[in-house]
Amino acid sequence: MQIEFLGGAGEVGRSAILINDSLLLDYGIKTENPPQYPIGDIDPDAVVVSHGHLDHAGAVPALLSGSARPPVHWTPPTRALALRLAEDTLKLHGQTPQCPFTETDVRRLTQVSETHGYEESFEAAGHEVTFFNAGHIPGSAHVLVDDGETRLLYTGDFHTGGQRLVPETTARPEADMVITESTYSDVEHSDRAQLEAGFVESVRTTIWQGGTVVVPVFAIGRAQELLLICEANDIDCYLDGMATEITRTLKQYPDYVRDPDALRRATSNARFVTEKDGQRARLTEKNTVILTTAGMLGGGPVVSYIPRIRSNPTNKIALTGYQVEGTPGRELVETGSAEFDGRVMPVSAQVEQYDFSAHADRDGLREFLSEYRETPILVNHGDACEQFADRLAAAGYEASAPDLGERMQVGD
Repeated sequence: MQIEFLGGAGEVGRSAILINDSLLLDYGIKTENPPQYPIGDIDPDAVVVSHGHLDHAGAVPALLSGSARPPVHWTPPTRALALRLAEDTLKLHGQTPQCPFTETDVRRLTQVSETHGYEESFEAAGHEVTFFNAGHIPGSAHVLVDDGETRLLYTGDFHTGGQRLVPETTARPEADMVITESTYSDVEHSDRAQLEAGFVESVRTTIWQGGTVVVPVFAIGRAQELLLICEANDIDCYLDGMATEITRTLKQYPDYVRDPDALRRATSNARFVTEKDGQRARLTEKNTVILTTAGMLGGGPVVSYIPRIRSNPTNKIALTGYQVEGTPGRELVETGSAEFDGRVMPVSAQVEQYDFSAHADRDGLREFLSEYRETPILVNHGDACEQFADRLAAAGYEASAPDLGERMQVGD
């Protein structure tokens, strides 16, 4: 089996791996300014997408911009999420060099789409492919690829710990080679129950003191997780931004969430923001919780809320995930100020950060990979891939970290 790394090697973003010059695993975007896309000029016979996040699915429509029409395989939720992301990308960057596809390409994508459930094997570009629940977001999958000689397990993004939204991964299919993500290979997540308890206590304290809590969330996965936490702890909240539509979408796929009834209750508990700026201005004067995109403060309705609440030290901004370097969220954490609408604004409101990650941490990665101690492992999708591969090698694994653009032969 030949493997070529077109993105995601030694980095987080633009995941893309070409198998035997014919089967493409993921085709994502690295959300920098300007965005970065996978390298190489490729023409795959088929595409398999692990899950519906921008860094794995965001550039898939671009594969249909020419005359080729490769079938695109994914789970039903991944299809729905990827199409929604494509529409959002067109809205933000359409008709500019930052967007590599058009509305026509997105329509073509719906025509070549083929959906599959977990553990339902299918054929793609002459390979047998099987999806397994990866425990990351609804529809996320480990991808097992068998070319008749070598069985490759591509983990995609995965989580071994429990989330309210989706159950953790339990699948450990036999494989001759593993390509693993390593996003949090040097981090130990907080105990989830303690993390939730701390978040809930902090939010309740701010509301009791008369403040407003703005909770920046990622639209896919994180927003719904926080909705579930709020409902379970009797916290009233509002939901704003792209997360509202994504939440409605995910409710349509009950087989891919842990507790469909809980998600329905959580959605009913939240009030969706519909009047936009007028309603947003009124909400910032209320003692309430506002879940809003974007999670790193780089756009979306959150940029309407924070300037309005920033001057009151009773108010709170509760960040719910990692803040990438160069984003307003990272700037806020490090300096106490951030740029909104071209102006750098000091923030007197309290700023807290909570690690509601949907990725396996250091221990979770080790637990998963312990089932593959005798299997060669390739480490990608991380900022410290080589270091993690070295630690695995020191522990007795056959592990390495491929370079971007590297092409290798494995198996017979």
